[in-house]
Amino acid sequence: MRASYATVPAASRGRFYPEPESPTRTCFSRDRDRIIHSTAFRRLKHKTQVFVHDEGDYYRTRLTHSLEVAQIARSMARVLALDEDLAEAVALAHDLGHTPFGHAGETALSAATEAAGGFDHNAHALRLLTKLEHRYRDFDGLNLTWEVLEGLVKHNGPVDVRSAKVPEPILSFDRKWPLDLQSWCGLEAQIAALADDIAYINHDIDDGLRAALFTAEDIADAPLAGPFARDVLAQGGDLELSRFIGELVRGLMSALIGDLLRETRARLAVANPSSAADVRAAPTALASFSSAMANDVVTLKKFLHERMYRHPRVMQVMDRAMEVVAELCSRLSRDPALMPPDWAERCGGPGDVQTLAVVRDYIAGMTDRYALTEYTRITGKDIVL
Repeated sequence: MRASYATVPAASRGRFYPEPESPTRTCFSRDRDRIIHSTAFRRLKHKTQVFVHDEGDYYRTRLTHSLEVAQIARSMARVLALDEDLAEAVALAHDLGHTPFGHAGETALSAATEAAGGFDHNAHALRLLTKLEHRYRDFDGLNLTWEVLEGLVKHNGPVDVRSAKVPEPILSFDRKWPLDLQSWCGLEAQIAALADDIAYINHDIDDGLRAALFTAEDIADAPLAGPFARDVLAQGGDLELSRFIGELVRGLMSALIGDLLRETRARLAVANPSSAADVRAAPTALASFSSAMANDVVTLKKFLHERMYRHPRVMQVMDRAMEVVAELCSRLSRDPALMPPDWAERCGGPGDVQTLAVVRDYIAGMTDRYALTEYTRITGKDIVL
């Protein structure tokens, strides 16, 4: 039975371009399927999460990360009697806009395209889903429902339209089809955002241990994860690394999900929303960790930032990756003919703002290995990350 505060497919605000709905799937189920079959989703297979593609077969990519987020989001949506398909669709779409080489690639691309408004992966995901994907005869994009697009744009909270930091693609689309930017999104999207935190905290610990960026003993002294690691070490003694990781992640993930469900239920009991509209109108998020767990999550993220994301081994690779993105942007904007014809024909003159914007979209869609291949083709130089 669906909860009263869940998003109801039959009450969806619909699609920008009206279409006959599927006789066998809800609108949100259909959106999830469209995302999975999109070109942008397939490319996530070869886009960096933390480690680039050639560092090992076991580390997460943006694709495997997105699948893990979707699994957690769907499971929590089921427990809370929400629309599972909507939660899963938002989770699967949340990282579609990422550049090659992860956040380092995004930083480099944003700096190189500042004259054209810079780059924001969330805004680019919206453009992919509403413009850049070309699968259908009658419209650009995937023509997803309002609720999925709203969840994508607002999954981290309301958007202050008065802020100069709001990317223009979001404001532009909102003028065309208002997403109620200053309200909260539905509970399914709120859950998907927290599933993202749960997934990457756990799998980055997994990947960091496998990459020997830190040890089991380091994790035993880390915030939040420490008690679980100490318990596994005490019980398991000389467990092989894979089993240690499995037991650690099982305990930590269960604790995070359990806390989130308890706090969300408590907030729902106080707010007593009778519809998804009530969830959006609430003065604060209704899906959340407890304040104690939220603080612990922040401290654990700081540990991972210091010991993993800023590790010299990771930073060395990311510095070279940023050079690749910056050089590609410089070369392609000066000579748009280096791009495929269907991209080059969208450009203005060499180096102008229109050309820079097209180059930005072209580079953002690259996988890690395609970016390296293009770099070698265009510059004549090989680079080893």
